[in-house]
Parts: sequence; structure tokens; C-alpha cells
Amino acid sequence: MTVAWTIRTGQLLLSPVAWGDLPDLVSLKGDPGVYGQMLGGVVPPARVVDELASDTLGWARLGVGMWIVRELDGAAIGVTGIQNRADGRGFALRFAFRPAARGRGLAREAAGAALRFGHDRAGLKRIVGVAKEDNFSSRTVLGAIGMRPCETFVRDGVRLLVFESLRPQARS
Repeated sequence: MTVAWTIRTGQLLLSPVAWGDLPDLVSLKGDPGVYGQMLGGVVPPARVVDELASDTLGWARLGVGMWIVRELDGAAIGVTGIQNRADGRGFALRFAFRPAARGRGLAREAAGAALRFGHDRAGLKRIVGVAKEDNFSSRTVLGAIGMRPCETFVRDGVRLLVFESLRPQARS
């Protein structure tokens, strides 16, 4: 883990995913309550290993990536991060949280911290977020952290909404 990429918020600790997080990542990504709303659905353990390898390389190559999100007591409650989308839409904010963590503003807190990191520390000018049209929880989080709807598209028969955040211009 690189300390420069670790974020502490009021209630959370966001740490770049690392091999020591594998058991928590397998649990999170294999849980239908966490990944069931994602377009790809739950992730089998072998693919979690592949994704973790890719995520650790992403941090080294791009200076952004996925964080495991823990409450200050150490409990892993979700993931958030910024990854370059394969569909050419650019860098995207992602997040998924355990059902028990929902309704307390934790997804908003973590996703907002990741968005600020992407703009302020990684220097990204535009960050998108993609949510299923019927995923009102994700849409609410994206709107609450200042992202605005900008387009829609259909993938695998599912209508998706794209939100964007543009880096605030420095004032002279």
C-alpha cells in the first residue's frame, strides 16, 4: 500500500487494494447484496484475483485505482475507486457497498473522497460515473457528490446513465 494514496475521512479509511485484502474482496465481490446491482453481477474468486492483479498495476501505471473501504474499526464495508473504462468513456468512478453500510452516507463519503482525489491529486479533468437507470441508490450518490447526468447508452439490453464531473478550474 502506498501511503500517499491512502485517504482518511471522518468515518472511513480508504486504502489502495492490496493482496492482503483478497479475502475481503472475494467476500465483497461474491456477495449478491454488494455486486448484484453491477452490470456484470457477482464476481467469482478466480476473477477477483485477476482484477486485484490488474488493480495493483493500475495504481502504478495511472496513479489511480481501487480502494478497499473500511470503517475506522477495520471492517471492510465496500470498494470505491477510479478506473479507465474499456469503452472509451474515460476515467470512471466506481463504488459498491455492503447492504449493512447503506443509509449512513458512507458511500457518498467514500465516493466523494475518491472523486476529489481523482481531480485534485491525480489531475483528471473529467471523471464519469455509470449507473443502471433503475439503480436509484447509485444515482443518488453520484448526484450528491456533484456529478451531473450527461448521456445514456444501452449495454446488454440495460439502459445506463452516465454522470460526469469536470475538474473545477483554478481561479487566478
